[in-house]
Amino acid sequence: MKLVINQNIVDLELSPGRVALDVLRGRFGLTGVKEGCREGDCGACTILLGRLHDGRIAYHSVVSCLLPIGDCAGKHLVTIEGLNGPGLNPLQQAFVDEGAVQCGFCTPGLILAFTGWLLSAPAWDEEEALLSIAGNICRCTGYLAIRRAVRRILAGLPAASAGSRLETLIAAGILPVWFRDVPAQLAALDQPPLPAVAGTTIAVAGGTDLYVQKPARLESAPVDLLSERPDLRGIEIAGNWCRIGGAVTVEEMRLAPELSAILPPLPGFLRLVSSTQIRNRATVAGNLVNASPIGDLTILLLALDAEVELNDGTALRTLPLRRFYLGYKKLARREEELLTAVRFPLPQPGDIFNFEKVSRREHLDIAGVNSACLLRMVGGVVEEIHLSAGGVAPVPLFLERCCAYLRGRELDEATVTEALRVADHEIEPISDVRGSAEYKRSLLRRLLRAHFTGLIPDRRGRKSR
Repeated sequence: MKLVINQNIVDLELSPGRVALDVLRGRFGLTGVKEGCREGDCGACTILLGRLHDGRIAYHSVVSCLLPIGDCAGKHLVTIEGLNGPGLNPLQQAFVDEGAVQCGFCTPGLILAFTGWLLSAPAWDEEEALLSIAGNICRCTGYLAIRRAVRRILAGLPAASAGSRLETLIAAGILPVWFRDVPAQLAALDQPPLPAVAGTTIAVAGGTDLYVQKPARLESAPVDLLSERPDLRGIEIAGNWCRIGGAVTVEEMRLAPELSAILPPLPGFLRLVSSTQIRNRATVAGNLVNASPIGDLTILLLALDAEVELNDGTALRTLPLRRFYLGYKKLARREEELLTAVRFPLPQPGDIFNFEKVSRREHLDIAGVNSACLLRMVGGVVEEIHLSAGGVAPVPLFLERCCAYLRGRELDEATVTEALRVADHEIEPISDVRGSAEYKRSLLRRLLRAHFTGLIPDRRGRKSR
């Protein structure tokens, strides 16, 4: 496989399942890519992954410890060594001047993550800038110093223009001038698709869970890399449906104007899903097939009454997402079937869509219990409602009986109280490291009630706030 690492074209003969982190450090001695947790949590191994499209390169920050090297074929990989010059660049200097560097172990990942955001951000927004580095743990430097460095960098940049972003950053000294040559380098690679692997393969899309669970097996096993398949890409609004390709990433969903137009709260909800580096790789299909009982994306899609498309190579079938989960980690999917897309009916004007999640920390954490709701009210009566719940059953749960009870009823205190009782009989939480079974029951009651906050009239007939 051919690719560009920093400013050098390389040709590798490696198993495509090898982890990029080990290739960069072991084969090329790029030890600025730090090895930390190897689970995508710390951000120390962050690099930039650039893909050529229509003559320009789109860069995203990713953790190299969960990145199969096969997914780098025909692309540009940037490590901290690629940003280094004879002296510190303005990002590095700002981190030093603001006291945001002590031991320096985590700093390369922070610089790469922030650089990736500068290359792709539509505007210089401090909140989004901080979100871009939220997946980078710093073990010894105060986070206030990092915030100061970010503010200093943003204040010193000219007005953002996506069309000339590369030139803006080169002129500012943040990127070296050789970045101009990389599109031509990639275009000249003539990288053919990786050859198909005969026999049984392991399907890998983002790899953000598989490379945590069984990295040693994937390094040598035949893998079927799905992230670049055109038939698994794209977000399409057609008729009364929204269709999302299985290889669409969570970050692509968060930033998609098509989705924010029909579901305005969705970008805020997706900020609660992992870190930018993980969202840049984690895919829709991977999240659903993972079958985690607390998968945030699964819980959101259940409330949207989503369906999955399953393709065995010759025939396509659709299945309601609520029927996809048969038991703990058991799916209504045949071995030869691939989840190619998920689709859901468009919400109607006035529909209320909400997501609630409780975890030990607000961001970058797995839910203890989560829940989503799509609610349609007509004249004070519940016309349609979809409620989902995670962390309270062996599977991501659609609360069918609770929804059936609420339809056609006025949404008052008595109705909600009884609905919570109905839901309590639908769930089967267990005690584990995220809390006791009774604690999870109590949490879900509160999350379900939170969906209706502001909608239940008080005793004077006014809606509560």
